[in-house]
Amino acid sequence: MRSWKFWLGVAISIIFLYLALRGLDFAGFWATVRHANYWWLLPGVAVYFGAVWARTWRWHYMLRHIKPVSLARLFPVVVIGYMGNNVYPARAGEVLRSYILKRKEGVPVSASLATVVLERLFDGLVMLLFVFVTLPFAPLPAGYAALVTLFSVLFFAALVVFLALAVRPARMSRVYAWLVERVLPTGLRPRVHGLFDRFVEGLQSLRSPRELALIFASSTVIWLTETTKYWFVMQAFPFHVPFSVLMLMTAVVNLATTLPSTPGYVGTFDAPGIAILAAYGVAKAVATGYTLVLHVALWLPITALGALFMLLEHVGWGDFGRAVEERSAEAS
Repeated sequence: MRSWKFWLGVAISIIFLYLALRGLDFAGFWATVRHANYWWLLPGVAVYFGAVWARTWRWHYMLRHIKPVSLARLFPVVVIGYMGNNVYPARAGEVLRSYILKRKEGVPVSASLATVVLERLFDGLVMLLFVFVTLPFAPLPAGYAALVTLFSVLFFAALVVFLALAVRPARMSRVYAWLVERVLPTGLRPRVHGLFDRFVEGLQSLRSPRELALIFASSTVIWLTETTKYWFVMQAFPFHVPFSVLMLMTAVVNLATTLPSTPGYVGTFDAPGIAILAAYGVAKAVATGYTLVLHVALWLPITALGALFMLLEHVGWGDFGRAVEERSAEAS
């Protein structure tokens, strides 16, 4: 992992941490953290795991074209994947959960990864929806409009490409084959030709308008539920902002965490969250205390439960590397 991507993530996290902590009243910050009513974290964590269960149902629904997998069997896999995202760079947990799913259920890694990519796409579209719905009530702070514009272009372009892949697979297969034959070295071509069919298999949910609507609706419920956790944690601190501002905060921080960063989204989660709250009159010391406690409350429970499920599912840390190798092996 000590590649240029790793160091790029470190650099971006440092920049965002600087933005988060610049001009901070540390005495006020520590006073805020010391006097917070942490009992409010309990309902917040409970609501968050409700959102994780909803994520499991969404993945179960998207996978059923490939193989039906029960929610009970899928939930530990989802939790381990989110734990992997929290402790390894480059969202390695996404590949890990596809690897574990293949080990448990025989689902090809490429096909399940396509559904994971779809999840991220719909998550991004819901984040953009949150931004646009809340803009009349909670305008974006200066500097974040460009970030939202960039992701709007990227996510909608990705949606168009995936719809084309799902609806016109034969035509897109010819385009894919043409590109492979002209762009890749001869030795690599046999390894990647088979990826297309397995990846498109994971996009079958996009072929039905009803299924598209259901996935988008479930994604919206997931993120409204997660925003409710933001609301519960807010009750532990001496400030109040409307729910629409928390929706905007949810959207912007989660868009920012798609940028490269250190494991756990250090900095990329915190700086935008603090900036959103500060723009709505929350003192920076209070906004920083709240955002950092919220970050830990989002990171720690799912990571701890994921580590427990790793033990129960007999998954070792070495499986992260084997997951990447498995993905490469499917291409050969």
